[in-house]
Amino acid sequence: MKYLVIAVIFSASILSCTNQKGYDTILRNGTVYDGKGGTPYTADIGINADTIAFIGDLENVTSINEVDAKGMAVSPGFINMLSWANESLIEDGRSQSDIRQGVTLEVMGEGWSMGPLNEKLKKQLHESQGDIKYTIEWNTCGEYLSFLEKKGVSCNVASFVGATTLRMNIIGEDNRDPTPAELDSMKALVKQAMEEGVMGVSSSLIYPPAFFAKTNELVELCKVASSYGGSYISHMRSEGDKLQEAVEELIMIAKLANIHAEIYHLKAAGKDNWSKMDSVINRIESARANGLNITADMYSYTAAGTGLTATMPPTLQDGGFGKLRDRLQDPVVRKQLIIEMNTKTDKWENYFYGVGTPENILVVGFKQDSLKKYTGKTLGQVAKLFGKSPEETAMDLIIKDSSRVECIYFLMNESNVRKQIAIPWVSFGSDEGSYTNEGVFLKSNAHPRAYGTFIRVLGKYSRDENLISLQEAIRKLSSLPANNLKIKRRGELKVGNYADVIIFDPAKVNDSATFEKPHQYAEGMIHVFVNGAQVLKNGEHTGAKPGRFVKGPGYQNAIRE
Repeated sequence: MKYLVIAVIFSASILSCTNQKGYDTILRNGTVYDGKGGTPYTADIGINADTIAFIGDLENVTSINEVDAKGMAVSPGFINMLSWANESLIEDGRSQSDIRQGVTLEVMGEGWSMGPLNEKLKKQLHESQGDIKYTIEWNTCGEYLSFLEKKGVSCNVASFVGATTLRMNIIGEDNRDPTPAELDSMKALVKQAMEEGVMGVSSSLIYPPAFFAKTNELVELCKVASSYGGSYISHMRSEGDKLQEAVEELIMIAKLANIHAEIYHLKAAGKDNWSKMDSVINRIESARANGLNITADMYSYTAAGTGLTATMPPTLQDGGFGKLRDRLQDPVVRKQLIIEMNTKTDKWENYFYGVGTPENILVVGFKQDSLKKYTGKTLGQVAKLFGKSPEETAMDLIIKDSSRVECIYFLMNESNVRKQIAIPWVSFGSDEGSYTNEGVFLKSNAHPRAYGTFIRVLGKYSRDENLISLQEAIRKLSSLPANNLKIKRRGELKVGNYADVIIFDPAKVNDSATFEKPHQYAEGMIHVFVNGAQVLKNGEHTGAKPGRFVKGPGYQNAIRE
């Protein structure tokens, strides 16, 4: 009996030692949302280095760094499926407007990516810089992402390689098809990018020179990405008058290239097209039922953001922006353009006609300091100050600023936004940079989606309007995009996964940014960990920059080969 008691005590001692294993960080008593949409539960999470090491009861274990998460939601970090933080992260790697919403991964590259660059493209990129100035120290897309990691960023980063960038690299900005040799060169650049770790091929087909690319060109590029397990993601050829036809093109590309395809910022733009959303959803559901992997992302607002050039036919940019600027100074072209801007057409995406009135176009970003006084005014208001028509004012602003001039367009309706948010295969992207509300970033207005897209899903649409449950909102913000992109060890709270973990107050999350005052941080995000390092503590940024270049499936395939 004596020896039995000793054995029991010895066994208990060993078990106790096992349970007393230390952790770098312990998150205690939080309500855990695993990211997969399952029922939340109360648990502790132990983090060692960059990894989730334990989920369960750590009552008898202590750590130097402990966070009391009682009453708070603990979830995987969110993934921004459409980020334009390309330049903002160079200026300020803290990624504050997104970190304060729980975004731990920025996925960039909507049509245009920061590589591959040749000398001509480097020169153009340098000349196009606005408020943010930087030296271009890379050539390829992978080198750019490695540059960010080395420089230091608080968030993880990833990118698609842009079909626009590929076209400009090999063909230039002319309205023509690639020769067979040129297409082979573009495909070789896709291969290189996939092996570096990009997520796939992206396109933005309403904008020149991407507008000039035919379907077969995109299919050939996507076949290369598909061979590495990559995706195709597209700002489709139309989101308005030919929305349904554009969806058919995306489905065709997915089928012919045997590739996962995603629609960037799903929407029906322009009042005449709002009724098309049901048929679009049904068509995608049908394609999915037939075995095609079609998904979409969106931002949680009724206004789009793009250049003032979107009010003009893309053919005016045949040969590049310089050619457009020259043409806009030709009286004959200007007279004809006024007619075209006011004509309903299915030949190009006419945002001037689509918004209905120039009062629905908000001018928010200029390159020239002399024009910044018009920031935040509508095109109609600027036209009155100029003493000209809105059409002529749009032309003059582009000429004077030597840029596309950033604008916000009120094009969508709330009913469709709500409908899309409830769709299980729709994730989210800000379609904006990630900013700090100070310094150089205040020289231009942002779209409020830069500060509110993700928190708005948790607060307005999940908590306040009960469109989706909180666990479903978190799934759509984390594991859904991670699985779509085949990203390993992220998007779920799971032992062995990277510790991208966020803690927030579901009762207090709220988006504060407005169109009038966009540079306002979201509320309710308490703590954020990226790769195990705390970047947000009690709602304040710690200055930590543990972000990494998150590589796509092609990188692993290249290693195996």
